Amino acid sequence: MPHADSAMIPAGLDKEAFWSHVHEQLGYLLAGQRDWVTNLANASSLIYNSLLAFPEFADGDRMVNWCGFYIDSALFPAPKLISPKDPQAPQPARLLLGPFCGKPACQLIHVSPGKARGVCADAYCQKKTLLVKDVDAYPGHIACDGETKSEVVCPLLLKLPNEESERAIGVLDLDCLALGGFDEVDSRGLERIAKLVVDACDW
Repeated sequence: MPHADSAMIPAGLDKEAFWSHVHEQLGYLLAGQRDWVTNLANASSLIYNSLLAFPEFADGDRMVNWCGFYIDSALFPAPKLISPKDPQAPQPARLLLGPFCGKPACQLIHVSPGKARGVCADAYCQKKTLLVKDVDAYPGHIACDGETKSEVVCPLLLKLPNEESERAIGVLDLDCLALGGFDEVDSRGLERIAKLVVDACDW
């Protein structure tokens, strides 16, 4: 089967069945591939195009307009930023833009526990999915696209053998043009997908 066919949605699915179908198709796409860039690219494309093919999100006023990932900068092989005032000072965590589908987005989100900025940073720090019905009412919301009205952000949680608790390594972020565009069914579906993606990659 051509890879692009993974985004085809059977007729008559309710939302629970839709997310189960996307999860199943993503499992096939990720099988045998451990590179996180490749897997996140395919995941964002599959989710985005599947949502656009699903009747509930196919209407222009309810369309999902962005789907992608932000990843903890510590995972990137890039030089650390040095503070000119104190070179030894620990640098705050940053989320860097990863693979996505949609319009150009914010490249960098600063993260400081207790002082998070925006939905992605808060979901990352709190290590829980955030469902935002109205982004304009959310404190500190970062408006990458002024047309976005609602958002759901799911953390990517990695459990290492020598650590007691899971660590957040990034987030999966979806935006919608409608107020209240997402609900708890979407949140649960995305949490299953986020776990699948994390487990399928070498970090």
